[in-house]
Amino acid sequence: MAGRGICPNCGRASFRVHSRYHRRLADLPAGGRMVRLVVLARRFYCHEARCSRRIFAERFRELAPWARRTARLDTIVQHLGLALGGRPAAGFAGRLMIPVSNDTLLRVVRRRGTSPLIPARVVGVDDSAWRRNFRYGKIVRDLERRRTIALLQHRPGPAGAAARSSPRPAPHR
Repeated sequence: MAGRGICPNCGRASFRVHSRYHRRLADLPAGGRMVRLVVLARRFYCHEARCSRRIFAERFRELAPWARRTARLDTIVQHLGLALGGRPAAGFAGRLMIPVSNDTLLRVVRRRGTSPLIPARVVGVDDSAWRRNFRYGKIVRDLERRRTIALLQHRPGPAGAAARSSPRPAPHR
């Protein structure tokens, strides 16, 4: 363990330790058992007069400052969430000895986000029905990448519009 910490705000090295604390990180299971890493982290004083941060925690290159999982476990959690979704992935992760909830799986997938939005060059618009003669809408598609861009609703159907505009005939008896 090095005897100094580097302030994340000003970059000045500090040798004076304020306190120590334990960080607990989940890692990939080994031998069918959950693995929990316990890292002793130190807090240092920053002596730079112009620095707004007086106390800072030492940083580890391999770990994000707020992480509760290692990067390799976080990658597995993300892939499970993408492949199976929330509840099914949580059940499968439990069998793999990875304790994670369905909400966490979905949160990790949302946090990682999707690929950057590339503007569509070739767009297709088509009418579609969610329920025959009642709920109609339009679907907008990117024809090059074969992806749906938008689903537009709230358009009255042709049969419904015609029926509302003309008077109803009397039933035959």
